Amino acid sequence: MIFADQIRSGVLAAMVALGLATSAAAQAPATPAAQPPVNTFQKIQREGVLKVGVRADYRPWGFRNPQGEFVGLEIEMARDIARSLGVRVEFVPVVASNRMQFLQQGQTDLMIATMSDVADRRRVVGIVHPNYYSSGFNVIMPKSVTPAAWENLRGRTLCAIQGAWYNRPATERFGVEILAFTGVSEVETALEQRRCLGWIYDDNLIAVMLADASGRWKDFHQPLASQSDTPWGLAVRLEDRDSAWGRYVGGTIAEWHRTGKLLEWEKAAGIAESPFLRRMHDALRDHVRTN
Repeated sequence: MIFADQIRSGVLAAMVALGLATSAAAQAPATPAAQPPVNTFQKIQREGVLKVGVRADYRPWGFRNPQGEFVGLEIEMARDIARSLGVRVEFVPVVASNRMQFLQQGQTDLMIATMSDVADRRRVVGIVHPNYYSSGFNVIMPKSVTPAAWENLRGRTLCAIQGAWYNRPATERFGVEILAFTGVSEVETALEQRRCLGWIYDDNLIAVMLADASGRWKDFHQPLASQSDTPWGLAVRLEDRDSAWGRYVGGTIAEWHRTGKLLEWEKAAGIAESPFLRRMHDALRDHVRTN
């Protein structure tokens, strides 16, 4: 009899404990459910808008015309992706210091903003392949100066922008002397006054100068081969790089190279033909004749 009473007491204690546990569970605040990862590709289609971070001050890649409209080579790229998705494009002006942050925070879905593809940036945003452009450094100089090789510039003075990344390698590799200035206008003045043999600068910007319709630089040329070629990357969020969205963007870039669309946009923007774009087009274009 005593044994039976002990069993009944044990069962009652277990039921009370279970009831308390159930009650406590019912009163405990609900644990937030894990949020599913954002599917950027579906989000863009659902909302009907593609938000692209672009430069508004970097002629001719991305800038505003006198009417305040976004124009330039990279603007055409963004518009083409939006057209292919059947959505509206919304341009979000960015600068070098905030373009990756805007992408991480979801203020943009895509970044097309003259960004070099380097290792430390790949740890922050999803740089999509293939690269869409490339640039290095070169020298713009009077046509009367015709060096056959960079080594011929040893000991000669070149104008430059203070802090430009290529000042040091040019000095170390080719023995040039750098006369640096704080701004572009000061360098242009120094070059026109012949205070230096030439101006060491980003080669694609030199190409833009030489294509200037005003004729300001008609007596100058770029006779040497560009150095330290660095590709430019178009970026999505890091978690989107290998998703449907990242692969869609990468496929679109490859299609631009294959069809020569980037070469067309580059020409329309008044930029001298990039050897990188020509190489990519020749590598990816269709070599099979069907007629």
